[in-house]
Amino acid sequence: MRSTSPAFAVTAVRPFLLACCLFASAAAAAQPATWRASTPEERALDAAAFEDADRRVAAQLTDIQSVVIVLGGRVVDEYHRDGNPDALRDTRSVAKSALAALVGVAIRKGRIASLDQPVLDLVPDWAPLNADARTRSITLRHLLAMTAGFEVDDPSGTAAALPPARAWARRLRTAPGEAFAYDNSIVTLVAAVVEKANGRAFQDDAREHLVQPLGMTEPSYQRGLHMRTVDMARLGQLFLQDGAWNGEALLPPGFVAEATRAHSKGGPPVGLPYGLFWWVPSGTTFFASGDGGQFIWVHRPLQLVVAVTSTVSPGSQQRGQALQFIRSVAFPAAQQRAATGGR
Repeated sequence: MRSTSPAFAVTAVRPFLLACCLFASAAAAAQPATWRASTPEERALDAAAFEDADRRVAAQLTDIQSVVIVLGGRVVDEYHRDGNPDALRDTRSVAKSALAALVGVAIRKGRIASLDQPVLDLVPDWAPLNADARTRSITLRHLLAMTAGFEVDDPSGTAAALPPARAWARRLRTAPGEAFAYDNSIVTLVAAVVEKANGRAFQDDAREHLVQPLGMTEPSYQRGLHMRTVDMARLGQLFLQDGAWNGEALLPPGFVAEATRAHSKGGPPVGLPYGLFWWVPSGTTFFASGDGGQFIWVHRPLQLVVAVTSTVSPGSQQRGQALQFIRSVAFPAAQQRAATGGR
């Protein structure tokens, strides 16, 4: 994942977060609604409320390729530049947040004892790969929090992930838990841990415990995770609903709270606090972010999920249109729609 720059991210997001917090203080915290279809009356009001949002994306924010906005468990707006809602979009590092869900599933099934289980307990074959005794204290929590301590020299967050064995064999720069360092190679480590714990490919586990229960279309895993934009929104809704879907707990109690609280102050490439494979800029908001402008943005008080995909390019990343859309277009429109009974 690559963001524009730490300075841009912080200056762009903090004023928006202030607005979010002001709204949160004025809004009653409600139990998140479950995913449901809209009534014809709701659809008509939604279309009117988000008409300008779609127009601005189409005419001005041309890096953005697709948008799905969910408010109170309903899809209230959907835009696809290519007219294809079923297209599988390149999510980039949003995949990390999806992988966090698979860790939660493995814990719920008892295949992983807890986030604090040492990694070498789960994959003992890695023990001879690294002579540094500190690797014995690296836990799954350290991996997901990006605080494992491995040497990383990737300020843009776009380096190719190493195979698991090479990733584990790297020199440790800091003690586990001591410092944040964004590390794409952590993904291959966590995926390997999940596969070892479950005894099967992570794609099979995802199909049984996430894709099918959430009603997703089967993603593609060729050259990264590709999924429908509405399914990105479903993933955000799952975390908004504390890991439950249609009355079934897919993730263990407390897992979402752990994943979406700040475990460190974070650092490059985004420069905001980091949870467990989720960025956590405030207590009310968390998001998944991928290079070029791929987002799942979740704001609890408004029961809002915004999924956005964008052209993957350095120019798209630099312009930051997806974040502009969330901050200046989607959030205000959702506030106004909620004020009219939209959730």
